[in-house]
Amino acid sequence: MTVAVWAAMRRRPLGFLWSWWPLRVWAFLLTGTVQGAASLVVLAALLFVGVGLSVVGIGLVVLTGVAVLGVPLAVLERRRLLLVEPVPLPDPHGSLPGAGATAWLRTRLKERATWRELAYLLIQAVLFTASGIGFVALLGISLILLATPLIVWAISPDTVMLMPGRPISDPVAALPGSVAGLVGLVLSAYAGGLLAGAQVRTAQFLLAMRDEDLGSRVVELTRSRARLVDAFEAERRRIERDLHDGAQQQLVALSMTLGLAELELRGQNPAAAELVTRARGEAKQALDQLRTLVRGIHPQVLTDHGLPAAVAELALRNPIPVTVDIDLPDRLPAAVETAAYFTITEALTNASKHSGADEVAVAASVKGEKLVLLVTDNGHGGADPAAGAGLQGLADRVAILRGRLIVTSPVGGPTQLRVEVPCSV
Repeated sequence: MTVAVWAAMRRRPLGFLWSWWPLRVWAFLLTGTVQGAASLVVLAALLFVGVGLSVVGIGLVVLTGVAVLGVPLAVLERRRLLLVEPVPLPDPHGSLPGAGATAWLRTRLKERATWRELAYLLIQAVLFTASGIGFVALLGISLILLATPLIVWAISPDTVMLMPGRPISDPVAALPGSVAGLVGLVLSAYAGGLLAGAQVRTAQFLLAMRDEDLGSRVVELTRSRARLVDAFEAERRRIERDLHDGAQQQLVALSMTLGLAELELRGQNPAAAELVTRARGEAKQALDQLRTLVRGIHPQVLTDHGLPAAVAELALRNPIPVTVDIDLPDRLPAAVETAAYFTITEALTNASKHSGADEVAVAASVKGEKLVLLVTDNGHGGADPAAGAGLQGLADRVAILRGRLIVTSPVGGPTQLRVEVPCSV
């Protein structure tokens, strides 16, 4: 990363003095000195209280708070850096919406960025504060020397002594002091730029996001997406149970009741019996549709007997002949089985509707701790995975399981869908 203030000093060494940079640098160093001194006081007080009360247990809580003290300081420091650094530093921490204090503290203590921010707090509280005090002294003395003629004029006829034993009684005699003050301001501008650049460089090293922070975010994002998929899967199974045990049973009872009513009315009122017969047929049709819907939500055979049995049943219902060759040494994890099943379902649906195929082959095996699934049809090909949301959704599901989905479909066919998913999920 570049340091803007250093780049400005190298690009225009003299123009640097007449730009806004010296004022921005001075504001940055002055606020940093105040902030560093306050941090030093707070840090010393918390350490004193924490160590003193550690024997009764409360001190351990205070010392834990010291460990994350750099987190809020880093937030303030990234904003303060905008005085001299136009490119803001990204926050290396992942967001924790809705997390309680305990969860927030536990997560922050596990992040390396938290400990880098604590190191920055210590450096700022000690080194940057000490150097800032020295800079403030230089800047203050330079401003006083620059204003010496005005001071002499203001307190006349009293005298001012810049050096012991050499009083200055008139403003003209104080002009050498102004020259010394002007030299001090020039020195303060360049020295302040160097010092501010050193602080910026330190902040870039300790407060900026690193690849390891991004990697932890990706891992956490993948885990959260996996948990979300698991939650959706659990909700889908709950809906399937409710439909199977509730609405489906009620439709069965309704169909039986209508059958009994049909028997009663057949000899007494043929017209009413015909209406009941029609109603019974519609109830049976609704029951068949509901069973198809329930089977599509999550087939019970997949839960009870695994992927081979579920795919075999799916092949029997498919309008195109399907050859199934699934050789698995054991049951797969539930998430892998579900992803494989719905991948096959989507592939068979697409083949039946769009491919013009008259034969589909499904093969699955475990190779090197990975499930390798192949669905091939002899249709006209030319399938575009980006054209619809079905295959894209399957690709997202497979990606969450750290797998991949590859579609090969040249014009003229055949079309092959290949899925590779790690079995250790």
